[in-house]
Amino acid sequence: MKTAAFYTLGCKVNQYETEAMSEIFSKNGYKIADFNEVCDVYVINTCTVTSIGDRKSRQMIRRAKHLNPNSIVAVVGCYSQVSPGEVAKIEGVNIILGTKDRKNLCEIADKMLAEKENSKKVTDVENALKNREYEELEIKEYAEKTRAFVKIEDGCNEFCTYCIIPFARGPVRSRKLENIVKEVEFLAQKGFCEVVLTGIHLASYGKDLKNVSLSDVICAVAEVPGISRIRLGSLEPRILTEEFIQKIADTKKVCNHFHISLQSGCDETLKRMNRKYTTAEYENSVKLLRRYFDNPAIATDIMVGFPGETDEEFEKSLAFMEKIAFADAHVFSYSNRKGTKADVMENQIDPKVKEVRHKAMEGTVARLKNEYLESMAGKNLSVLFEQEISDGVYEGTAENYAKVIMKSGADISKKCKTVKITKAENGLLTAE
Repeated sequence: MKTAAFYTLGCKVNQYETEAMSEIFSKNGYKIADFNEVCDVYVINTCTVTSIGDRKSRQMIRRAKHLNPNSIVAVVGCYSQVSPGEVAKIEGVNIILGTKDRKNLCEIADKMLAEKENSKKVTDVENALKNREYEELEIKEYAEKTRAFVKIEDGCNEFCTYCIIPFARGPVRSRKLENIVKEVEFLAQKGFCEVVLTGIHLASYGKDLKNVSLSDVICAVAEVPGISRIRLGSLEPRILTEEFIQKIADTKKVCNHFHISLQSGCDETLKRMNRKYTTAEYENSVKLLRRYFDNPAIATDIMVGFPGETDEEFEKSLAFMEKIAFADAHVFSYSNRKGTKADVMENQIDPKVKEVRHKAMEGTVARLKNEYLESMAGKNLSVLFEQEISDGVYEGTAENYAKVIMKSGADISKKCKTVKITKAENGLLTAE
């Protein structure tokens, strides 16, 4: 039996697309194996958000060929889309696809395996900015039976000065509402009670369609029998109007965990980044969420060391993190990306300064996260228990995305329970 292994770098959208490609291979007679096993085909779904993503992608490509020198190595995703020439120079790469036509990968790999020594390297990467159609990649089988990711959008039109993603993913392409609902209905029939709606720029859903928006998707998904919880991928402050928030809150199914992209807590820095909101607008969005949702966990991404970021700007950013009192945040240092406007900006920040700011920001985030978790003590939370981690002890995820552990004499895995939180310790909530 032919074997294939997959490795995913990057975001939830990449994870969804890998699952979909894996399913195509499985349906075509492949056994899906662990990436560390000797396989006939290795597929690396790459990331190029940072230079670290590029480096990890290259490492995994080389590891695959080392595991089986006679294997077919396919490189797909954002790194191969933006830098196909760079990928082609890596020894052992057989197939290079970008961020479209992934449905054809299995067929290409099959043909290459059949021809073996006579096969030639296949490169099929077109300009992503010309992409105008959403590529349907469905998932029918999931290993996990509690939470399913559903991709509803691809592409981004924002062109932030530091970001390469519009060049990797192309313009906004929204999935048809009926196709989204159809997939969610299938998942509900399979026993899933929670879905996570994901996209490259989720807030832009519907911009390329007529008379449909993200709130329409959320409301339609909420109507699907069997779906009790809806999570949302990263959002932008601009979409979080009172009308939008009230509409999704009324479904009673949207989880009170919101990842709202920030990048900087300083207006001057945001302007250089070409982020299309101010800190005041961001703060107002958070206030509205806290009005309509009980104790929502507000999470974000925050960048330090963007070109031109002065000590004063960094302090403003730090202070804004405190002001919002985030439940969690991913801290990262600015990374130069060739082809972006920020790459050629003046006043690039010294790496040592970036490191100092990164540590300071991470310290603040860790404290804020602790404070949020501690504030949950004594509260009742809805928890979806995923697994038994030790004898009679179960771990689950609360509606606010906090990890919860609880002792139970009965098997509560794959079940949703309302529990009382007794304490917070080491990033975990304990319940009874």
